[in-house]
Amino acid sequence: MTARDDILGRVRAALGRRSIDPVTVQGAAAALLADLPSTRPALLAPALVDAFIARVTSPKVAASAEQVASLAAVPAAVAAYLEHRGLPAVVALQPHALLRALDWSAFEVHARVAPDETAAVGMAKWGIAETGSLVFHSGADSPVLANFLPLHHIVAVRAADILAYLEDYAAAAAGQPMPRNVNLITGASGTTDIEGSLVLGAHGPRYMHVVIADD
Repeated sequence: MTARDDILGRVRAALGRRSIDPVTVQGAAAALLADLPSTRPALLAPALVDAFIARVTSPKVAASAEQVASLAAVPAAVAAYLEHRGLPAVVALQPHALLRALDWSAFEVHARVAPDETAAVGMAKWGIAETGSLVFHSGADSPVLANFLPLHHIVAVRAADILAYLEDYAAAAAGQPMPRNVNLITGASGTTDIEGSLVLGAHGPRYMHVVIADD
């Protein structure tokens, strides 16, 4: 019998009772976590950044990604992305201090994201290599709608902030104030509700491009 079977068996046995012994449940839960590494899926590459990019660009996540030398190179990467797609150099810029400090002189920049925004540039707090997810904590410098309104969502994340697994994010965030809203975004918005076919842009950005800055 596995630890999972043991827990479920105790829950079934306790149905109809007024309470379940918390010590027993905690002990069974601890047994499940005793060998956590063995339950984790293998990453797609040995290096975290490579594993993250491999997952982000996989068909299931349906995003694109590139790696640049530093945050200072992010505006040039954004310009190249927009030019390649024939889009004007106009972006809604997340009011994050690290983004604001960069040179956006080649762009028409505005802070508020419109409902029909073509392109927005944001800064993720963390990236997760296991799933290719980006983590955003809401706040004055991270409005929630900026993650959902633009057609093209271009996101910068520092290589040092790429974590291996989802539980690593939980550990990293444990010592920080809890935001009102947490968004874990994995690729472009999509749905397979209609005939099992992937449709992008169903309820959020149709395109996501991630720029990983080494320094």
